[in-house]
Amino acid sequence: MAHIETDPTVPLLRSHVTSIPPLSESTTTLNQFFSSFAGDGAKVILIGDASHGTSEFYTARAALTRHLIEHHGFNIVAVEADWPDAEAVDRYVRHRPGLKARVAPGKDTGDRAFFRFPTWMWRNQEVQRFTEWLRAHNKDRDPKAPDAVGFYGLDLYSLGTSMKAVIEYLEHVDKDMAKVARERYSRMMVWAEDPHEYGLEALASGFKGCEQDVVKVLQDLLAKRLEYAALKEDGEEFHSGEQNARLVKDAERYYKAMYYGRDESWNLRDRHMFDTLSRVLKHRGKGGAPAKAVVWAHNSHIGDARATSMGWAREELNIGQLCKEAFGREALNIGCCGNTGTVAAARRWDGDMQVMQVRPGLQNSYEELMHATGVKSFALDLREGHCNEELRQALMKKRLERFIGVIYAPHTERQSHYSSAVLPEQFDGFIWFDETRHVGALEVHQPHVALEYDETWPFGL
Repeated sequence: MAHIETDPTVPLLRSHVTSIPPLSESTTTLNQFFSSFAGDGAKVILIGDASHGTSEFYTARAALTRHLIEHHGFNIVAVEADWPDAEAVDRYVRHRPGLKARVAPGKDTGDRAFFRFPTWMWRNQEVQRFTEWLRAHNKDRDPKAPDAVGFYGLDLYSLGTSMKAVIEYLEHVDKDMAKVARERYSRMMVWAEDPHEYGLEALASGFKGCEQDVVKVLQDLLAKRLEYAALKEDGEEFHSGEQNARLVKDAERYYKAMYYGRDESWNLRDRHMFDTLSRVLKHRGKGGAPAKAVVWAHNSHIGDARATSMGWAREELNIGQLCKEAFGREALNIGCCGNTGTVAAARRWDGDMQVMQVRPGLQNSYEELMHATGVKSFALDLREGHCNEELRQALMKKRLERFIGVIYAPHTERQSHYSSAVLPEQFDGFIWFDETRHVGALEVHQPHVALEYDETWPFGL
């Protein structure tokens, strides 16, 4: 620690950060601090987390999102989760017809969501409280109204569930087309339980994949867009059916790409998330209605990849970068980080959740630097013209930054969980918690699912 005590960045930080009280006491300071982000005309605000199992990150994100909804007209919450599960939650929180699901304790998957590993990522008390608040907020609102706040999933791991959802949708609007879709999906459905095997098989010489079949289902669906959408006044059901068909198409490419190059599969995944977000914004903005989104995802997804070794060394992009490129100043991102405490994570993929101690930040890391301030929790605006220029320049020094996903491997922490970054170029805003606590998981034991290899770099991101 001796070298950090003489780092001139430390007193600069102490002088210019805004201390925030414990979130259990008040979120007013945090909300007021970041109100300027929405006030500057943001269309998309991405809020990250440095781990998928830390209560403070989820609580801060939920508090900021509530504030953006209540005071700045945001009407979309888009999360790093599977579309079909989030769709069922959206039906619950917007009081829409159809199969609804709550984030609630219990093993019955009939009316509860997010039962794929890692369940604690979305099945936790922090998300439960937020979704119940969202349902109450939407009460007495027309679910088609611009001020009814929707809940959407951006990820692409629901291959089998999405194929079934497409067929079920077509059963309601066009039974003949449902039969065709079932036939076209039949070969891909064989791989639904273990899509990695499909990716491996794709390497084999002479293997005829399912790409043409899944693309044709989507093309047929889009060809009847006007006819199907007219069957429901708002087109909401068609929108969901289309998104599931697009997810199947992208997932088929994704699992093949995993075995040609991990950077390509990462990029396909984040492009899918960005494209999904763009379609949701367009859907909710029909007729000129305002559409503004809050995105919840890991820091590795929402921080601009061009400011990290993801972009420098591996040519990886992410949804944060794509939003910056597409929306310019209308897209802002906020990273959440911490130093020590406890985290909910697994030691291996498909393993049960454990509460683990988080090690202090490594030397030459942003975690070490922020801890040295002695300020327990704070917020910092990193934007040029908003941040003290001397401090901003000091923070432009490349440092290590920790990324914990759903797996935490403290015995190989440097290799497994650290990357390099330039903080003011990675994030527009920054929230620091020196000591954190694990999320209030609704389950510890995990369902058995097929192994996800290292496509969610670095460890389940």
